[in-house]
Amino acid sequence: MKFKSLFFSSLALLTVFNACNDEPEDPIIANESELITTVIYELISESKADTLQLTFRDLDGDGGMAPEISSDTLKANTNYTGLIKLLDESGDDTEDITVEVSAEGEEHQLFYLVQPDSIAISYNSANVDGNGNPVGISTQLSTGGAFQGSLTITLRHEPDKFADGVADGKIDNAGGETDIEIEFPIAVE
Repeated sequence: MKFKSLFFSSLALLTVFNACNDEPEDPIIANESELITTVIYELISESKADTLQLTFRDLDGDGGMAPEISSDTLKANTNYTGLIKLLDESGDDTEDITVEVSAEGEEHQLFYLVQPDSIAISYNSANVDGNGNPVGISTQLSTGGAFQGSLTITLRHEPDKFADGVADGKIDNAGGETDIEIEFPIAVE
């Protein structure tokens, strides 16, 4: 009986001492979104005769001055290989965020939405994460006839890559947080 009483008394004292501990616990540091000030989507024609770019640049970040957005005109009925670069040019040195997105492929995916859907875009199978799901840094793009529209490029952090349609580039079920979303004007002639 004395043993039980001693045991419970010790347990009660231990609980009181732990409850009075004023030292805060170490904070859990979340993987913060990187600052992306510049996006360059380079398109190289199948014949390698044409190299085009869609460029977004917003060196002062959200607010302040409006971003600069430019798009080269694509050729009709042409296949392109696309490669995207994500950069942070806010400081003295340019940081290539594409390297981090690629290294953390399971936690990132780029989505491409064309309106109207007169351009076909698919992920290049060479650019997948450790689970075989697309990251979207490298793409295949095919134009049809002439048209004008837009291309929205979205980088999602921690999307559900196993949700319905996400591996095919459909953002609707992806979830996660948007790191950056840009709408480029597109012209095909």
